[in-house]
Amino acid sequence: MKTTRLLIVLGHILALGVANAASSTNDLDRGLEIATASDRNFSGYGDSKTTLKMLLKDRKGFVTERVMEMRLLEVANDGDKSLIVFDSPRDVRGVAVLSYAHKVGSDEQWLYLPALKRVKRVASKNRTGPFLGSEFSLEDLSFQEIEKYSHRYIKDDSFDGDEFFLIERVPLDPYSGYTKQLVWIEKENFLIRQIHHYDKKSFHLKTQYFKNYKKYLERIWRPTEIEMINHQTKKTTTLLFEQLTFNTGLTNKDFTQNSLKRAK
Repeated sequence: MKTTRLLIVLGHILALGVANAASSTNDLDRGLEIATASDRNFSGYGDSKTTLKMLLKDRKGFVTERVMEMRLLEVANDGDKSLIVFDSPRDVRGVAVLSYAHKVGSDEQWLYLPALKRVKRVASKNRTGPFLGSEFSLEDLSFQEIEKYSHRYIKDDSFDGDEFFLIERVPLDPYSGYTKQLVWIEKENFLIRQIHHYDKKSFHLKTQYFKNYKKYLERIWRPTEIEMINHQTKKTTTLLFEQLTFNTGLTNKDFTQNSLKRAK
């Protein structure tokens, strides 16, 4: 009799384990499906140029403004390329960052500092700190390819009158500055509205907001404002996107290490 009861208990435990494993697999599949649908909103743009204003607000509310240009190039079957060049103020004028995102393997980034007049490759483990005093890291400024994360559906959620999918994505890069990110994606159009970034100690380090989306070329969505709030430093950096144009004729030749030095 005792043996029978034991077998029944063990059977229940085994069934529960199988059910939990199936549920976990389903959540992973659904998380990836949602992330893939969201990624389609940003794909198919070819190339683009945009003028950006970067507003740095310290914990006392003092704001510093920077102006830069960002150029993007879509790459078939791999991650995209980007080039960011600072125009003002004078102390950062000419500073440039070149990024090659990859779907598999570590991203590549190079930094040009006019004062040194040389291009420096950025090691993967050095991409996590604040970039030029902002609350964005070089990791944040690189493309967030879906292949670089595992994705898991958490739950449906709602705020501000909108419905969302909440997914958790975990960086696969061992040098990432984050242990995980919680991402709120609109159900209606699969646009990312909010990301919570968790540091290496699993504390909620930063919150990133994507605001005022606009649709281009009848299919490409872009936010006109991205705000990054650092909950530990109490500082905020806001990116304002202006003069966004697509299909400008950029090619791979515009995204080389030599292009860093001559970019203006």
